[in-house]
Amino acid sequence: MSDCLFCKIVAKEIPADIVYENARALAFRDINPQAPTHVLVIPRAHHADGAALAAADDGLADDVLKAAHAVAVQEGVAEGGYRIVFNTGAGAGQTVFHVHAHVLGGRGLTWPPG
Repeated sequence: MSDCLFCKIVAKEIPADIVYENARALAFRDINPQAPTHVLVIPRAHHADGAALAAADDGLADDVLKAAHAVAVQEGVAEGGYRIVFNTGAGAGQTVFHVHAHVLGGRGLTWPPG
């Protein structure tokens, strides 16, 4: 989508601190980190939210989760524990409507969040 911030990052029209990429996903540091490690993992293809990603039914959700784990390993938080969060819809705090997983780690993450 031409007006989507994350699509513009995928197209390299907007700079981002990219930490991981493969054929179907891209990961970059959040500009407002909520933990020492806070990386966003997005599919290269535009899907508005987690529900749309699940409905794509082509293995893309699996690829995004695999990329999120690869980021956690690369960032050194996999062994100590990390959180993967998908906010779906404005009521859940989603502000950019291109599905994205937040990979959070590097400190204790209490439950419930917030």
